[in-house]
Amino acid sequence: MIFMEITDLIGKVPNEIIESLQSREIKYFTPPQESAIANGLLDGKNIIVSAPTASGKTLIAEIAAINTIIRTGKKAVYIAPMRALVLEKYEEFKKTYPYIRSIVSIGDFDTIDPTLKDYDLLFVSTEKFDSLIRHKIDWIEDIGCVIFDEVHMLDDANRGPTLEVLITKLKKIPNIQIIALSATIGNAEELSDWLNASLISSDYRPIELKKGVIYKNKFYYKSNSNKEVIEELLGNSDVPEFLITEDTLNKNKQIIIFYATKRNAEAGAQRIAKLISERLKNEEIEKLDKISKKILDVIDKPTEQCIKLSNLVKNGVAFHHAGLTNEQRKIVEDNFKENLIKVICATTTLGYGVNFPAHTVLVRDLSRYNSYYSEGLSVNEVLQLFGRAGRPKYDKEGRAAVIASTKEKKNELFKKYINAKPDNIESKLGVLPVLRTHILAFIAEDFLNNKKMISEFLSESFYSFQYKNTQHIDNIIDEICNELLSFGFIEKDEENNFYATRIGKKVNELYIDPISAKWIIDALEPILDMHDPKGILYLIANTLEMRPYVHEVKEAEALYPIYSNFGISIYEKYERLDYGYYDPLKVISTALMLNDWISEKYENEIMSIYHITPGEIHSKIMNADWLIYSAIELAKLKGISTHELINIRVRLRYGIKEELLDLVRLEQIGRVRARLLYSAGIKKVKDIKDNKTVVIRLLGKDLAEKIFAQIP
Repeated sequence: MIFMEITDLIGKVPNEIIESLQSREIKYFTPPQESAIANGLLDGKNIIVSAPTASGKTLIAEIAAINTIIRTGKKAVYIAPMRALVLEKYEEFKKTYPYIRSIVSIGDFDTIDPTLKDYDLLFVSTEKFDSLIRHKIDWIEDIGCVIFDEVHMLDDANRGPTLEVLITKLKKIPNIQIIALSATIGNAEELSDWLNASLISSDYRPIELKKGVIYKNKFYYKSNSNKEVIEELLGNSDVPEFLITEDTLNKNKQIIIFYATKRNAEAGAQRIAKLISERLKNEEIEKLDKISKKILDVIDKPTEQCIKLSNLVKNGVAFHHAGLTNEQRKIVEDNFKENLIKVICATTTLGYGVNFPAHTVLVRDLSRYNSYYSEGLSVNEVLQLFGRAGRPKYDKEGRAAVIASTKEKKNELFKKYINAKPDNIESKLGVLPVLRTHILAFIAEDFLNNKKMISEFLSESFYSFQYKNTQHIDNIIDEICNELLSFGFIEKDEENNFYATRIGKKVNELYIDPISAKWIIDALEPILDMHDPKGILYLIANTLEMRPYVHEVKEAEALYPIYSNFGISIYEKYERLDYGYYDPLKVISTALMLNDWISEKYENEIMSIYHITPGEIHSKIMNADWLIYSAIELAKLKGISTHELINIRVRLRYGIKEELLDLVRLEQIGRVRARLLYSAGIKKVKDIKDNKTVVIRLLGKDLAEKIFAQIP
C-alpha cells in the first residue's frame, strides 16, 4: 500500500504543521487522513470520520484545528464527552504545539473565565461548552473549527441530547468547520448527511486486530481472507479468563479484562493476582511496592477497598472502576502504560475515550443489570472495548475476545459481535424530560423566544432529520412552555413571545434541571426553618442530579414522615416524566450518608453502611457541593438567608463537624489536621498564636510555618 507523504503538503498547510509532524517522525498519512485531506479538510469543509481506534483520527482533528488557527486567525474548540479524554487531548496538543495558546476548561458550570477569549485552542467537555453558550460568551463567532470526539455519544440517553443540541446550534454559525470522530457508527452516511459533511469511512488499522471467541482452550478468529483461524492458548488453567491471561503473560504482553460490575472486577483481580506475582522481576517488585504505598496515601484513612487495591498492585494486577478516586485511577493507568501493572480487571467505563490500550482485551461479561433487568451489551459497546487492544509502537497485532461455553454459543457470538456491523446511532432528544432543560436555555439565552422559533430550530436537529416527526416535538414544546410558565421561570407577552425571569435565567446558568430547581425553591424556606443539617442535605439529595441514590438504610424509615410533609411536587409526576422509579427512602438515605460525612465518620464506615465505594462517596460530595451552591444562589434571589447553607457547603467540602469551621479557613488544614488541632485545645485560628509549640509538634515545623504565615 502506497501512503501519501507528509512532504506532499508542503505549501498547502502552515509550516508549523509540517515541522510538528516531522519532529514526531511521522512520514506518511494513513488512508483515513489522506481521504480527509482529499475531501476538503484543508478547505474548511465538514468532515465525519468513522474509522477504527489508532487509525489516525486525532491527527485529522489536529490538522483542521491548527490550519484554522494559523491560516484564518480563528479559534478551534475540541469537545469530548469525558473529562479524562479532554485532559488527555489537551496534554497531547500542548506538548506538540507549545506556542499555540491553548487552555482546558472543565470546571463548574456557573462561572465563565473571561480570559478564555484570549486563547486560540480550547479543550472542553460537552456540558462545559453548552454552559459557556448559556452564559452568552461574546466570542462564539470567533470560532472557525469545532471537533466533536466520540460523536457516537449522540446515542447515549444521558449525554446525547446535550451533544445534539450543541451541534445543532453550532451548525448555524457561518463558515464554521465541524469535524466529527468515532470508531463505531453504523449509520455514518445518515449522520454525515445531517452534518452536511464529507464521510471518511475506513476499516484501516495500523495494528492488526484479531477479533474472536474463546472456546475451551482455543481462540477462534477470522483472518483477513475471512477464513477461520484457531490459536491454541498456552496455560494451565481451565478457566477461560485465567487461561488467556496466562497466554498473554507468556507473550510478555498486557491484558485488560472487562466485567459487568465493580464487584466482579475486584474478584477477578484477586483471583488473577496468583498468576502474576511469581513472574515479576525484582526491580518491578520494588517499583510496585512504592506504587502500592501511593495508593494507600491518596486518602487520609485508607478504606478496605484501598487496602485491597494496594495489595493487588504489589502483585502487578489492579482493578479499575468508578469506585476508585480519580487519583487512584490515574496511578493505575499511568503504571499500566509503564508496563509495571500487567493486568487490569475493569468495568466497561475504561473502554471509552482515553488512549489506554493493551495487547489483549477480554470482554468476560456480555450482559449487565440496569436496575430493572439484565440486558446484553450492544455491538457498539463491545467494539469500543475491543478498540483498547493493540498498541501502536509496542505491538504488531492486538487481539480481543469474548467467551463461549458451547460450540453453538461460539457461532452465535461470532454472528452477534464479531461479524456484525456497528449499531446505528439513534437520537435521544425527543422526550419531555430531556427537552425541558434545553428549552429553558433557548429562552434564557434570548436565542429562541417563541414556540415557532423553538419548533423551527428543533426541526434542524438529528431527531427531526432521523424521524421526520415534528408534531411529536411540537406537542412537547407546548407542554414544557406551559410548565415553565407555571414554575415562574419564563413569562409571555401579548405577542406570545417568551422571556426568562430573573430566577429562570439563574436556573439556566446553574445548569440544573428545572424540576430540581423548582423543588429547591419550594422547599427551601420550610426546610431552613428546621435548623437541622439533615434537612438541608435532604433538600439537595431530593434532586435529579443526585441520582443514583445510595442503598436504603433503616433510619430513613423514621425520617420519612418528617420529610414527606414538604411535599413531593418534584416527583408526583415521576413515572409520567420517564425518570424511572422513585424511592423516597433511598433519597433520605442519601441525605443520611452526606450527614455521616459531615459528622466525621470514616469512609470505611460509610462504605459499609450505604454499600458505596470511595469514588462514589467523593462523586456524591462533588454533586452535593454544586447543588448546595445552587441552593445558595436561588436563596439569594428569593431574599432568604444563606448562612446555614454556606456552613453546610464548607462542612461538605471538608467532611467536618460545625466546630471545625473556623480552623479549615487556613490553607493546608483539612479534616484530619483540624480535628488534631481541636483535640489538642486549639479550637480557633486565634488560638494558634498562643500554641505555636503544640502546632509544630502536631504538624511538623515546615507545615506549621506555612500556617503561621497566614495569621496576621
